[in-house]
Amino acid sequence: MHGVMIQGTASDAGKSFIATALCRLLYQKGYRPVPFKPQNVSNNSYVTADGKEIGRAQGLQAEAAGLEAQPCMNPLLLKPSGNGSSEIVLFGERLEVMSGMEYRANYYERAISAIKQGLQEVSELGDTVIIEGAGSPVEMNLKKREVVNMKTAELADVPVILTADIDRGGLFASIAGTLSLLEDHERERVKGIIVNRFHGDPNYFKDGKEWLESYTGLPVLAIVPFLPGHALEGEDSKSIRDVRRDGAAIDIAVIRLPYISNGSDMEPFAFEEDVNVRWVQSAGTFGTPDAVIIPGTKSVFSDLAFLKETGLDKKIVSFAKRGGAVAGLCGGFQLMGRTLSDPDGSDTGMNTSIADGMGIIPAHTIFKRNKTVIRTEGTASGIPLSGYEIHFGETTVEGEPFMICSDHHDGYVSTDNKIIGTYLHHLFYNDEFRADWLNRIRMMKGLPRRPPADLNRAKTYDLIAAHLDRFLDWTAFKQILEGHV
Repeated sequence: MHGVMIQGTASDAGKSFIATALCRLLYQKGYRPVPFKPQNVSNNSYVTADGKEIGRAQGLQAEAAGLEAQPCMNPLLLKPSGNGSSEIVLFGERLEVMSGMEYRANYYERAISAIKQGLQEVSELGDTVIIEGAGSPVEMNLKKREVVNMKTAELADVPVILTADIDRGGLFASIAGTLSLLEDHERERVKGIIVNRFHGDPNYFKDGKEWLESYTGLPVLAIVPFLPGHALEGEDSKSIRDVRRDGAAIDIAVIRLPYISNGSDMEPFAFEEDVNVRWVQSAGTFGTPDAVIIPGTKSVFSDLAFLKETGLDKKIVSFAKRGGAVAGLCGGFQLMGRTLSDPDGSDTGMNTSIADGMGIIPAHTIFKRNKTVIRTEGTASGIPLSGYEIHFGETTVEGEPFMICSDHHDGYVSTDNKIIGTYLHHLFYNDEFRADWLNRIRMMKGLPRRPPADLNRAKTYDLIAAHLDRFLDWTAFKQILEGHV
């Protein structure tokens, strides 16, 4: 099986973007690409058709490659859950909660075995594997027992392309430093360089390209300009950013919880031209928003304590009492309820934890040992919805449910539709619902209704593939991909 591994000089260097674009580009060119990431550390996850949980980036890469996402595409998912511990998800299923030190000390051989199994399974799904690394391959304090970069490239026996983000500065040092810290046999695997997020005409980087190729002896395969508005979801919380527009009519405050999960639920608003999105971490920056959204969280009790310590809970409650629009998704929904109970320590790690929520919704949540991981479809006020659920808690609501599904009711909605709580992730990716929710706010402000922005995912994959194709030295890349270099 041919393939290539995209590694980066740092986290958020654009590895996921490049890997997703390659999956789509190869698919368009008649290959059968399959995405793979050995281990992901993220609370931004994707639910497969059979109710398994993998890194969100690999789920999207599978879609770009024309495939149904499978657990083998991301055999290990670590979901940070507070106190230096993470939930270990192995081939899509929750295994246990473990500290980072304990994981490093005791999980190396099991991780290697899982990666080998995952590579074997993805090899049966296509003819070309596109592997995404994690962070940097030269984190020297972790390198002896690392499994996510050069060790995986060795196990898969594929060449490596090093990606660097020129937008953050220090490009030359990051590339030269990374290559110099690799061991000789690792350095031999690196066959090319991609410069990502360039601003301006790539021709202006001619001298930089020549220097890199002369100094490293490697070809610069692409100088990829920054692509604004591409609508590809971020892999993890590092992609969370404010969206501010001059003269935007609607201001949405999204609460930036310390243990936020699936923060990409907010990304559709970045494409609504009259909307600002502010990520709020303190009562002093709450401001006077038109709506508040409380996203999901991997640690509900910890984030409830954060809201109370910062005074954000009082700000949100007061806003809701004054008739403001508040929406809580998954853990945000739980936080809006009256009580939280964790008898088995599923959320806190301590049995019999009990706390009062914000009391905005007449609801009571009990955390259970079993985890709900499902794709969900239903309707809300006659509008069709689809998304997914990932949660431990079961919530009992007094009042009207938000969504009607074929086999259950979900969440809560107030009679005036201003207060919403739901377990449905991806809610605002439903164009009709997002437009309806925003138009209610516009009407309150005396603004005209607007249609939703177009978030067609297939168009997004085609867009980023075309962007990469324009700047990629396809001939050189193909030789690397097919093992001729």
